Amino acid sequence: MFSHIKELQYNAKPSQPDPVYAKKLQEILGGQYGEMSVMMQYLFQGWNCRAENKYKDMIMDIATEEIAHVEMIATMIAQLLDGTPAHDQEQGAKDPAVEAVLGGMNPQHAIVNGLGAQPNDSVGFPWTARYTIASGNLLADFRANLNAESQGRLQVCRLYEMTTDPGVRDMLSFLIARDTMHQHQWMAAIEELEQTQGAIVPSTFNQEYEKQEVSYSFMNFSQGEESSTGRWANGSTVDGQANFEYVQNPEAMGQIPTLQPGPPYIHGTR
Repeated sequence: MFSHIKELQYNAKPSQPDPVYAKKLQEILGGQYGEMSVMMQYLFQGWNCRAENKYKDMIMDIATEEIAHVEMIATMIAQLLDGTPAHDQEQGAKDPAVEAVLGGMNPQHAIVNGLGAQPNDSVGFPWTARYTIASGNLLADFRANLNAESQGRLQVCRLYEMTTDPGVRDMLSFLIARDTMHQHQWMAAIEELEQTQGAIVPSTFNQEYEKQEVSYSFMNFSQGEESSTGRWANGSTVDGQANFEYVQNPEAMGQIPTLQPGPPYIHGTR
């Protein structure tokens, strides 16, 4: 059960309207790595969690916080749109500078959403559930979560650099800080799971069934040998089961494919 309180988790108060920036801010609301994505990803991971209660509780803690972040950004977008379209658009023909600024505004903010946020990214692509990952394997999911928080923090930092509005920057600085914590959170949880489950997902699959002669071989499939100096090509493997092998000129191990002609009803080339 969820319960809503009127106060935001943190202030979302721009110093002045900015419809062009409101369009940019849509990316961290409804984009692939926006707050809607992590909110839904974490909620379904939590609802589907069959592991220890501490993991389910932790996932639901952060999932619920992400609902608050969605509300903060939606509120900020709405306020950035305050008082912008109708009168200013009428004056646009008289003032080329105003016309140029409004040219960057998302027209759907006014036409479709009534000066409100929308569940889309910054170019109008609708948010999709395909952005979310909830596999049931917590190690796999937590690694996806770490990526989501890493990409999300990167985007918020870039947006911070794109505005000088102190109110917008204040809210973004809070989100950046929370993304810092969330990266630490997922890294700590990953580290804990790796100690009990190993580093490779899934740990329950018997490695005897995989082609073990290539399990730890780094194959150079591009020009140059710079990659041979990396940690991934030298020394003990992360799981401690073997040593990495560097293969400079990997050979093809499969057959030359030859396909049978298609049946007549396919009308293919013979």
